[in-house]
Amino acid sequence: MRRTSVPELVAAIFLFLASTLAASAHPHVWVVVKSEVLFGPDGKITGIRHAWTFDEMYSAFATQGLGTNGKPPTPEELQPLAKVNVESLAEFDFFTYPKHGSEKPEFAAPIDYSLEADANKVITLHFTLPLKTPVDAKKPFSFQVYDPTYFVSFAFEKGAAAKLVGAPPGCSMSTLDPNPLVAADTQKLSEAYFSNMSPGSDFGIKLASRVVVACP
Repeated sequence: MRRTSVPELVAAIFLFLASTLAASAHPHVWVVVKSEVLFGPDGKITGIRHAWTFDEMYSAFATQGLGTNGKPPTPEELQPLAKVNVESLAEFDFFTYPKHGSEKPEFAAPIDYSLEADANKVITLHFTLPLKTPVDAKKPFSFQVYDPTYFVSFAFEKGAAAKLVGAPPGCSMSTLDPNPLVAADTQKLSEAYFSNMSPGSDFGIKLASRVVVACP
């Protein structure tokens, strides 16, 4: 069975037609990310809650035909789209890559998902990714959010990348920004390069920040 490409996935689940864009280089979709690292009563990390806000152009495509009398669509109108989004994103690991020490924890099925549109019809996708097995917070835990193909640009909100929810006393969070791209990488941001990218290539990690959680 042929694996769906990221552009095909985005077009299918967000009603976005990449072929209509005049852009000459990646990325084509921009997402601002705010995340929460969730802790259980026992002090273990239980999952990550995301809020992804999409750019205005993309949001306009996604909300075509929704809403009445010029008003933004309601969360109820957007809920079927939210469901398709989070279920389909599983194929791409939800673009969320956690690490716990040297291990890579796995997520269970997403929960608490919804879509909302603001007064300008800019949409934000909310969803929670529970870890299949909660992890000990005293061991280094971190995560990144990015698209390996860089069709979608994910960037944490400045000054509010993530927060800790229910964390034991003394826990802290920091954000490590990626190194600036070298000239050779900047030259690769053309459609020709990404069209010929080998399966499994991981360009997006070069531009991905990392959220690091530390607990005593």
